[in-house]
Amino acid sequence: MDLPMHSTGATGEPRHQAVIDILAGRFGDRLSTNRTVRQQHANTTAWHPAKAPDAVVFARTTEEVSEVLRLCSEHGVPVIPFGTGTSLEAGMNAPFGGISLDLGQMNVILRVNEEDMDCVVQAGVTRKQLNTDLRSTGLFFPIDPGADASIGGMASTRASGTSAVRYGTMKDNILGLTVVMPDGAICKTGTRARKSSAGYDMTRLFIGAEGTLGVITELTVKLHGIPSHTAVAVCAFPTLQAACDTVITAIRFGLQLERIELLDDLQVRACNAYSGLAMQERPTLFVEFGGTEAIVNDQLATFREIAAEFGPLSFDNASAPDERQRLWSARHDVYWACLQLRPGSKFIATDVCVPISRLADCMVATHEDIARTGLVAPIVGHVGDGNFHVSIMADTENAEEMARTKAFIDRLNSRAIAMDGTCTGEHGIGEGKRRFLRQELGVTVDYMRLLKRTLDPKNIMNPGKIFEA
Repeated sequence: MDLPMHSTGATGEPRHQAVIDILAGRFGDRLSTNRTVRQQHANTTAWHPAKAPDAVVFARTTEEVSEVLRLCSEHGVPVIPFGTGTSLEAGMNAPFGGISLDLGQMNVILRVNEEDMDCVVQAGVTRKQLNTDLRSTGLFFPIDPGADASIGGMASTRASGTSAVRYGTMKDNILGLTVVMPDGAICKTGTRARKSSAGYDMTRLFIGAEGTLGVITELTVKLHGIPSHTAVAVCAFPTLQAACDTVITAIRFGLQLERIELLDDLQVRACNAYSGLAMQERPTLFVEFGGTEAIVNDQLATFREIAAEFGPLSFDNASAPDERQRLWSARHDVYWACLQLRPGSKFIATDVCVPISRLADCMVATHEDIARTGLVAPIVGHVGDGNFHVSIMADTENAEEMARTKAFIDRLNSRAIAMDGTCTGEHGIGEGKRRFLRQELGVTVDYMRLLKRTLDPKNIMNPGKIFEA
């Protein structure tokens, strides 16, 4: 079931150039063939080689997106949807050239329904923008992948982040979508109702499709009430095993955790140096609780009792907003903190997710693998749902080091899959993890390709992502 292959695109390729000429007449200065702009719309946050599109179009409405797709479909020209460019597996590369469709100017919050606790936004609205706008309502959008990603991009990669243990991932927080199909047709996949048994769940088909089936232009998302009181516990342990066992026990006990993050000793060292903290350089948990003050205090006390069973080295808690903000800012700044561990290196990010019962096995084995391989690679994880990240600081110009790095990533992916987990908890497949999708899902990949071929018969939508074009 091979999909049609596009000819390699470089600016000037005839059918690509024909489309660019038409779009230039329609969009004026909202179409760019500037080399720098095109490079900015290639892969810029991952370690995979960047492949620039032939041109970039900045759309402002669903109807404009429809125009672009209709034209590109007629000429068989690839379209690569682009949000803020923060994906980590080369998901917005243009291996066959074509048009990068930038939705950043589609950044209008269309409707906030406070009583129903939902809102409708254009795809280019970012999570920080949305939460700033919602602040006066007492509501917030909880999905927090760290980067200030666009809501549309977060849906396309099925993003999650630090708060997933409490609020779920993007698939759990979207009620409906407006999607422009490859031929330019505009489809709506759901309503504002909180549940439905009407037909196929098309909303979740597009969530996580990484722009390979259509372009998400509007989203109806769930909102949640801001807890009246919040506190964070910081707990250091002698070993990764002890920290993981604490997490597993807390989850099984039924504690209502807002967030729970695990930093290994090297990651703590990096955060201390970059963010001016003074934590013990040992495996450390950040645990956040939310609710009424009484509930939070009770949860904190229970968690402290659970942690005590596993020999914690320290236990501190912070309830003042500035203290909490400082801790979570340090967590979100791990990218910059890690770079300072090895100046001049490049940041290579990868993630896996395993059943919570296998978390300790997977993290400990990975930590040992890092030591054997001789990598500088701290670990940080959204461990409440079994997801963790490895941040490898590598010299990408050193062929021998990159061979070791790639072999380590391969082993990590295979290790997680062997534990009945996944090769990616939230980064997506993109170009970087295509061959592991088959290892993880087997024949199911053939049915994914069949869906792709049915909805996108000309293979114009982000070709070369999720599986080979």
